[in-house]
Amino acid sequence: MGRRNTNSPTNAKPFFVVRNMKKLPLALIYSRLIIGLTIVLLSFKHIDNYKFISVLLLSVGLLTDIFDGIIARRLNVSTETLRRMDSTIDQIFFISIAVATYIQCPDFFIVNSLKLTILFGFEGLTYLICFLKFRKEIATHSIGAKVWTLLLFGTLVQIILQCQSIILFNICFWVGLLTRLEIIGIILTLKKWTNDVPTIFHSLKLREGKEIKRHKMFNG
Repeated sequence: MGRRNTNSPTNAKPFFVVRNMKKLPLALIYSRLIIGLTIVLLSFKHIDNYKFISVLLLSVGLLTDIFDGIIARRLNVSTETLRRMDSTIDQIFFISIAVATYIQCPDFFIVNSLKLTILFGFEGLTYLICFLKFRKEIATHSIGAKVWTLLLFGTLVQIILQCQSIILFNICFWVGLLTRLEIIGIILTLKKWTNDVPTIFHSLKLREGKEIKRHKMFNG
């Protein structure tokens, strides 16, 4: 009986598939960057059906944000580098959407300039504190921040479609402030930089050197 050829194309194919699957989370992260910049470009161009197309692209971008982490954890490729990149591109993505929305609906931003300045200021403050303490950007991916992302998505959709948002925007504003304050609390509590910290209570446990439980699906 002849020896089986372990280097045959048939045997190599599963390895090739698995290897490429592990690149999927990174591809989803970069796709979000492309989507954000595309929406800005479409807004500048004032294309027909902009509202429908931008909401569709925004929805796709949100789905990539949800599934990149889930898939990365399933494939055991959820590294510190990947999580930091995910956080940074998230910021670029939502800033791009905000810029595109401002181009289409400047009056909303003028009317709500004070609240938006406060919100953006607190967002910037979280990054400043994290960088000054750890020389790294934020990648806490807290549960509160995930909830706020969903509210932000809904608020942006409403603004894109109607160029106004009152109740939803105010909810988004206050939840945004509370979650930014929690993130600042997490950063100040941690002794060393750590990614994926679900809540401030988990950061207190980490400070004491205790292990914390992270949900495999949402944070870990």
